[in-house]
Amino acid sequence: MARITVGIGTSHSPILILPGAQWQRRAQDDLRNRSLYLLDGRKVSYDELAAMRGTPYAAQNDPRDFPRLAGEAEAALDRLEAYLHAARPDVVLVIGDDQDELFGHDNLPAISIYRGEEVVMKEMDLPHPRLTWSDKEFWAGYAMDLPRRFPGAPALANDLIHRLIARGVDVATSNSVPDPERRAFGHAYGFIYQRLMKNLRIPMLPILLNTYFPPNNPTASRCHHIGKCIAEALAESPIDARVAIVASGGLSHFLCEAEFDRKILEAIKTRDTDVLTSIPQASLCSGSSEIRNWITMAGALGDLKCEYDQYIPVYRTSAGTGIGLGFAAWQ
Repeated sequence: MARITVGIGTSHSPILILPGAQWQRRAQDDLRNRSLYLLDGRKVSYDELAAMRGTPYAAQNDPRDFPRLAGEAEAALDRLEAYLHAARPDVVLVIGDDQDELFGHDNLPAISIYRGEEVVMKEMDLPHPRLTWSDKEFWAGYAMDLPRRFPGAPALANDLIHRLIARGVDVATSNSVPDPERRAFGHAYGFIYQRLMKNLRIPMLPILLNTYFPPNNPTASRCHHIGKCIAEALAESPIDARVAIVASGGLSHFLCEAEFDRKILEAIKTRDTDVLTSIPQASLCSGSSEIRNWITMAGALGDLKCEYDQYIPVYRTSAGTGIGLGFAAWQ
């Protein structure tokens, strides 16, 4: 049978690639953002947010603190890298979201499993429409500086698909990346390769959730159920494999909602399914939608215990834009 031997949750924010001294670049991006989502689902511009809130986070967004926070985040990533390498997995199953990278809006499944021989990364077209300051060196942090190729896990992916279908989880599938210059895998997967796997040339099994783009976003309850079905399906598989399961993305952004994030992390650690499955759709918009990846992983963790967790709230502006950086490992 396939066994989940380690679970890892990690943010994959651009600030985890940038040095702390350059985090202000993202603050400038925030000031231009006209699609900031409150926890009740309302969309506001930065100017509207500032008029509504004032400057409640002025004390927490001192740029002089950014290098220290960057160091804390880097240390947390080092810990996760160590957990992953020590587990010696045969396959790394990554639950991520696709943001107009592999899939377009003309065909956007709620959940898809990739069963191809190779995971092919998208070379980012520059200049980037939002991250106008980004260059090829930056996108190397997401393995998106070149059309890189990494091994897939087709045998386990096919077996998982059959067993999920039998459990009523109707997944879409894809088995190739025919035109990587136009569409290929994106940052949620490349970050795991570059930062956590590094020189581990072991197969990746990508699961792609449409967390980001309405109207077919899976609910929190559905995500948790899918995670549980993934664990059951792997346990029944005749394929003998040690599996690392990784949730890529989150936590709250582009508004940092620290209380909300901590509630979710605590619920995952304590297996509080009532909390995890009752998170409203309105609270999972934009970047915060990637919390669905963590909830899906939580459903698959079974009896694994949380061995490490770190939460770093980052306020990039005085009105509270930023991100809740989350890092955790289960064994």
